[in-house]
Amino acid sequence: MSDSRIDPRAPRLTAGVTAVVLLVAIYLLLAGPTAAGVVLLAVLVASFAWGAVAGVRRHPLGWVFRRFVRPLLAPPAELEDAAPPTFAQGVGLVVTGVGLVAALLGATTLAAVFAGLAFVAAFLNAVFGYCLGCQIYLLLARAGLFRRTA
Repeated sequence: MSDSRIDPRAPRLTAGVTAVVLLVAIYLLLAGPTAAGVVLLAVLVASFAWGAVAGVRRHPLGWVFRRFVRPLLAPPAELEDAAPPTFAQGVGLVVTGVGLVAALLGATTLAAVFAGLAFVAAFLNAVFGYCLGCQIYLLLARAGLFRRTA
């Protein structure tokens, strides 16, 4: 399998884990606010940075999917280009990064709003397989800003 093609179910697993962590972070940001909410948001920022810079195939949750989940599943009907989900990780990085900056500046409600935006995107991907960041990538590719490989 080429490094540019991935099982489309892997980003959905990552999105599910991300959605759960975001819910906990939002709760902690709004209920306290506690340092734990800021730390969780920072962990998510680091996770999105890893996915955006190293690519979704090199993300730790991608490895977990390939090692433990994919062997339990039937082969995927088709593979997808890794570029859109990798771009989506960059979108997640920007959104949660703004939230983290807000949290560090003491604007925890604003931080929770940005975490909520990221949650909506992660939830849509995890539950419905609809990747907002991927759709942004495809729109930009159609506008000629990216070379589509698939």
